[in-house]
Amino acid sequence: MTNWYSDGVTDSSQFRLLSERRFAPFFATQFLGAFNDNVFRNGLIIVITFQGVQVFGLNASQLANIAGAIFILPFFLFSATAGQLADKYEKSRLMRLVKMIEISLMIFAAFALISKTYSVLFLVLFLMGCQSTLFGPVKYSYLPQKLDTSELIGGNALVESGTYLAIILGLIVGGISVALDPGNQYLLSGSLIAIAVTGYLCSRGVPETPAVDPNLDVNWHPWRETRHIIGFAREDRSVFVAIIGISWFWFYGSAMTLQIPAYTLDILNGNEEITTILLVAFAVGVGIGALLCERLSGHRIEIGLVPLGSIGLTVVGVDLYFAQPIKHPEAVATLAELVARPGSIRVLADLALLGAFGGLYSVPLYAMVQERANRQHLSRIIAANNILNALFIVCAAGLALMLLNAGLSIPEFFVVIAGLNVLLAMYLYVASPEFARRFLSWVRGAGGSTARD
Repeated sequence: MTNWYSDGVTDSSQFRLLSERRFAPFFATQFLGAFNDNVFRNGLIIVITFQGVQVFGLNASQLANIAGAIFILPFFLFSATAGQLADKYEKSRLMRLVKMIEISLMIFAAFALISKTYSVLFLVLFLMGCQSTLFGPVKYSYLPQKLDTSELIGGNALVESGTYLAIILGLIVGGISVALDPGNQYLLSGSLIAIAVTGYLCSRGVPETPAVDPNLDVNWHPWRETRHIIGFAREDRSVFVAIIGISWFWFYGSAMTLQIPAYTLDILNGNEEITTILLVAFAVGVGIGALLCERLSGHRIEIGLVPLGSIGLTVVGVDLYFAQPIKHPEAVATLAELVARPGSIRVLADLALLGAFGGLYSVPLYAMVQERANRQHLSRIIAANNILNALFIVCAAGLALMLLNAGLSIPEFFVVIAGLNVLLAMYLYVASPEFARRFLSWVRGAGGSTARD
């Protein structure tokens, strides 16, 4: 299959894309967007947690959970509309519009932070979720318009690893900005505006990317259009199966990482810094796994890596149960103290491996959707994927709440999620047997492209 874009370049390194105009400005734009999202969210959560902020009579723990729900709500409400807009309008223009909205929101957030109008910050958080909802379909539908099919794995790997790097840096910068200026939040406010402005400047370098369906009549009814775009996603069985697989990774990753703070406290007897270290280990692992995809796939969209990733997710998830160290009466507060604690290195390694296998699992699925989906409907199909991602994340949180309240320990919960991953893998391989066939071919070292077997 040919792609919309091919410049005949044969350099196999994915990193060369970072020097090319068709990719570099886009990469910087999406990286800075994810970075700013996490600087803002983490900064807000730290402010309300450690400054004892109460809004609407709610405590810090309740507000932190509400903050997560507020950010993800727009993905349910507006993804269908966002997908239509991404198909109807030229994409570089949409990116610049999104970044201008981000600048306005960050100025708004700065005034709220400095004036300590915390209720307004939750409105800003909701609007940031709306902005991210609009950007999502543009982000993933841009790549197949500018990259050759052979470059999709490498391009998606860079975007995925860049996103998780942005998350790591956002966690760090958000926390440091609050800690260095705890009373005023001038540093956090200035950082948010500066990152947003830089993102807009980067977006100006994104090359023109024509609309795929300029005559589309936008349906502004969100629920009706949601059913419509999910119908687009179901037109190709392999595409829909891949979307379910992607959403499952969001379920798995959310279910695991949401327990990290409590795991840190109850099992490791650690503090907020240890929580951040564990989350960083997971995020770094995802980035490494994503980057490995291109090399392991031979620069093809090799869906045979998906079973490898799912096997790894199950094995490592189970090992997290056996890796749990005996709780020590003395608290651990630094990386050096954590590493010195018997059994903790194994926990760090497991979390990094979870991320790595997750990268091997998810990147080929994203590339598969981009390559096989109907081009005219691609942004709307990506939007449908975002809706399902949000739904799976909510389900993961609900399942965790139910099982942990029923008496399961966190390590036991990890085993349950690993077991559910086996069931999901069985669904994938029954619904689309080519995953298993490609895996066996890959293991045997047999050639073959991503063509349908």
